[in-house]
Amino acid sequence: MNRRSFIKRSLWSILTVIGAGSGGYYYARNIEPSLLQIKKETIASSKIPSSFDGFKIIQFSDTHIGFHYTIEQLKDLVHQINMQDPDMVVFTGDLIDAPNQYHQYADVHSALLKINANYGKYWIYGNHDHGGYGTEIIKELMQQSQFTLLQNNHAIIEKNVDRIIIAGIDDVILGNPDLNKTLYQTNSDLFTILLAHEPDFAETTRLYPVNIQLSGHSHGGQVRFPFLGHLYTPAYAEKYVQGKYTFDNENEFTLYVNSGIGTTRLPYRFLCNPEFHVYTLKHTV
Repeated sequence: MNRRSFIKRSLWSILTVIGAGSGGYYYARNIEPSLLQIKKETIASSKIPSSFDGFKIIQFSDTHIGFHYTIEQLKDLVHQINMQDPDMVVFTGDLIDAPNQYHQYADVHSALLKINANYGKYWIYGNHDHGGYGTEIIKELMQQSQFTLLQNNHAIIEKNVDRIIIAGIDDVILGNPDLNKTLYQTNSDLFTILLAHEPDFAETTRLYPVNIQLSGHSHGGQVRFPFLGHLYTPAYAEKYVQGKYTFDNENEFTLYVNSGIGTTRLPYRFLCNPEFHVYTLKHTV
């Protein structure tokens, strides 16, 4: 642990103790984790084909079902997603907090199956999906829920005569990510979106012909304070924590970091609402 991480963890512990006897604790524990926000972004590029102008992609991430995130909350999330009428839905990892200790898989399947997207539903592994002996459990659950796994591979999305690429890598922490394999035999002229659970993988992605990386994992810090910002984020979410980051390279590479839906380690959110993203593609000349 470096000095900055130690200081932030210490501050988090102190502030948690202070807040335990105040209304702040009640808010962070019982109110904000339920205040779901819908973040809308327009992704504009000359590489986006005209057929995909207005194409809507929804990203949700880090539900951590079972750790203070219930089936009823998941059902409401699915309803909110469907209300946005997405063309495609992507999930960027950490579905269930402890897969080998969870028992309501039928209910999760029933909820996820109801997500509608005419151009497909895609997902990638997060560290919690591989952890807790969850690799095969989550894989089967998502397959039954009609989600397509992107694990060091890609898919071609076709609309009329135009195409874009949706790709995904294995989890950085507990998997075996291989971006060369993921992008093998892809056309670098096609607009390419990469799903990568850990946002700091962008330091590698920026060197490849990828236009957009969608990530989660950080929870946006989960607990944030004015002036201090986030107090702690997990490994591989230390440099890029929340929101949009642009990189100066030939691909006009952009990273979006989703703050996630659920909580982990501690069941609090403070100044860091749960969210899902709605991205609308825009063709530019």
